[in-house]
Amino acid sequence: MTAPTPDALLAELHKAADAVASTAAKFSDEDIKAPSALPGWTRGHVLAHLQGISNAMARQLEHAAHGETVELYDGGQDGRDKAIEIAAGHSTDAHRADLNAGLDRALRAFDSLDGGAGWQAPIAYRGGVVLDGGLALWRELVIHTADLNAGLGPETWSRQFCEHLFDFLAARVAPGDKLVVQPLALPPIALGDGGRSTVISGMITDIAAWLAGREPSLGSLRASAAADGVDLPELLPWPSGTPEAK
Repeated sequence: MTAPTPDALLAELHKAADAVASTAAKFSDEDIKAPSALPGWTRGHVLAHLQGISNAMARQLEHAAHGETVELYDGGQDGRDKAIEIAAGHSTDAHRADLNAGLDRALRAFDSLDGGAGWQAPIAYRGGVVLDGGLALWRELVIHTADLNAGLGPETWSRQFCEHLFDFLAARVAPGDKLVVQPLALPPIALGDGGRSTVISGMITDIAAWLAGREPSLGSLRASAAADGVDLPELLPWPSGTPEAK
C-alpha cells in the first residue's frame, strides 16, 4: 500500500482539521460533558487530547526546523495525561479556542515545510521523520473525530485512510496469525505472516474501524477460516511508542 505524498497528506490534514473544528463548533456546554466513544472519556477529554496532540506535533516540527529533536509532550506521558484531565472540564468556548489554536499551529508548521527535505527531517516521535508525524496527526484527527459521536463515524473514512490504517495497524496482528482482509469489491490484503489464516470480510470502513479498536458502524464484518465462520481474532495493543493509546 502506498502512503500519501506530502502534498496529498497536507490536503488531508487540512480536511481533517476542518472536520473536527466544525464538529466542535456545534457543541454546547452540555454536549462537551457527554460521553465519547472512548471508555471513561467525555467529549471534553477527546477535544483536550486533540488540541494537545496538535500542539505536540507542531512542537516536533518547530524543533526539527532547527535540526533539533524534543520529546513529543512537554512533561512526557505524565504531562500529557494531566493536561487532558485539567482541560477536559473546560467550557465549550475554551475548548474551541484551544482546539483551533492547536490546529492552526500544527497546520502552519506543516504548511511551512521546505519541500521534500522538510518532510524528511528527523523528529523524536517514533524515532522517525516529519512525514511520520504528519501521518500520526492525520490518524489522530480522523479517528478521534469519530470518537466524538457527532455524526462523522468510521463510515465516513476514505479508502485511502482505511488502507493507511491497514498498513499501520498490521502490527496488531498476533505472532502466528495472518489476516486476509477482504473489503467489499476491492482486492484482498494480507496482514501478518503467520500460519493461522483468517479472512476478515466486509465494508472497508468496518474493517478499518475494527483494526483501530472502534465499533464498526455498518455491521458488515465477517470472519472465516477454512470457509467456516469464526469469531474475530484478538488483536495486540496499538503499536507502542505512540500517543494514539486509545
